[in-house]
Amino acid sequence: MRIALLSDIHANLEALDACLRHARSRAVERFAFLGDLVGYGADATEVVERIVAEVAAGALAVKGNHDEAIENRMGYFNDAAQAALDWARATLTPEQRTFIAALPYCIRESPLCLVHASAAAPERYPYIDSSSEAQRCADAAGEPYTFVWHLHDPMLYYEGTRGRMLPFRPVPGTPIPIAAHRRWVAVVGSVGQPRDRNPAAAYAVFDAGARELTFLRVPYDHHRSAARIRAAGLPEQLAHRVETGI
Repeated sequence: MRIALLSDIHANLEALDACLRHARSRAVERFAFLGDLVGYGADATEVVERIVAEVAAGALAVKGNHDEAIENRMGYFNDAAQAALDWARATLTPEQRTFIAALPYCIRESPLCLVHASAAAPERYPYIDSSSEAQRCADAAGEPYTFVWHLHDPMLYYEGTRGRMLPFRPVPGTPIPIAAHRRWVAVVGSVGQPRDRNPAAAYAVFDAGARELTFLRVPYDHHRSAARIRAAGLPEQLAHRVETGI
């Protein structure tokens, strides 16, 4: 089975639709959405509508910290992020808010563990930004393959011969063999708000049969997404980040 792994969509409908089209063109059989459906962008209602339909068709979805903040306000967001969350609260339907609130923090479907931040503390949303954090995540996951997001820069960690997790920087479009005798923690990047100076949407495809993971980038009309952010009256820095990937 080929599974498309998408996360940090951040209310960016243009980016989401581009990735869905791209994934279907690669014969993907299932979708997994790993949190932060909302936040930063201006298309919260439209994005959640898409995800609800995909989940009804068999997709998996977990909760991200921006999603949780819709119902449980958190104090660590900056002013721009808070403005986007306020926009989402004002525009989402009651049914959509109920859907978001009911999302799980973590899903385990052996050999996979799917979580927004880290399996070590899924409800606290720590970043997997080092080998030691990847180690804690892999230990808690209890599965060969753990797919996480939250950090918007793609990265892959693998278990070395001494049992330690080691980092590997993936090349977009190049399949990576990921044999099940090792443990793997993949940070697949962001669909809706990349931060590696490349505005193209990021997602990944896991081929369970071939035991391969491919990180992908998908160009889309990011200027249109930025224009929608400005039209909604959201902070300019959110539009600028979508346009530049910074």
